[in-house]
Amino acid sequence: MARRKKEECKTAPAWLTSFSDLMSLLLTFFILLYSMSTLDITKAIKFLSYFQGEKAKSFEQISIVKPIQIYTEDLAKKIKKLIKRLLPVYGYQIVVTQQYVMVRLFNKVLFKENSVELTPEAKKALDQIAKVIKELKGNYRVRIEGHTSKDEPTVPMKGVNDSWDLSILRATSVAKYLISRGVDPRKIIVVGYDAVRPLYTWNNPILQARNRRVEIYLEVAVPKEEEGKKVLMKKREELPTKKQKGKGEEPERTNSGKR
Repeated sequence: MARRKKEECKTAPAWLTSFSDLMSLLLTFFILLYSMSTLDITKAIKFLSYFQGEKAKSFEQISIVKPIQIYTEDLAKKIKKLIKRLLPVYGYQIVVTQQYVMVRLFNKVLFKENSVELTPEAKKALDQIAKVIKELKGNYRVRIEGHTSKDEPTVPMKGVNDSWDLSILRATSVAKYLISRGVDPRKIIVVGYDAVRPLYTWNNPILQARNRRVEIYLEVAVPKEEEGKKVLMKKREELPTKKQKGKGEEPERTNSGKR
């Protein structure tokens, strides 16, 4: 008798492969939705109590961690929205950190050629920046830094002996204009760095021109009420409790006893 050939496993139909891929994607999608969802503990316990035959317990919701308010990002977006219509894209840069917002204005659009006098476009942009500064609340500081390139001044300028003087005069011109627009002068600090903090170190004339700039730092500190809360919490943590006292430690005696 001839032996029967072993039956080969039947291959799955083509639609089943596509269907299984679809199910896997759906499962991944629902897992992602579940991971992003938030669970209300109070409602969950109340729901479970209906099946356990117990009275629903009420819990007080306490916020352990206060939501972080990103002041600097909102501030940067506001400034960019105001000045992007007034200055060309190559005329400014905005840098954001948790401590400050830095508005970098390049001299090509900020000052007239071989001068420390502001251009009309720069004045319009500084008007908008001044409005934002005046709306700031709490403890803040405005630091204005002047920077030059290593080949400045290119021509003799009145009142300018070297590049150090030029960097300070440029920063001072911006500071005076902001003060004239209502910014509190007690919040302003003016610094000149000459060419010791360049953005570019190459000798390319175009890149050296980008080193000529003024940077306005809006340093936003923690509000005073928040600082007070932190100090109060720190003091409470430092207070000794009864459990922390040693067993052999005796309470302090006063001199009000009988002589």
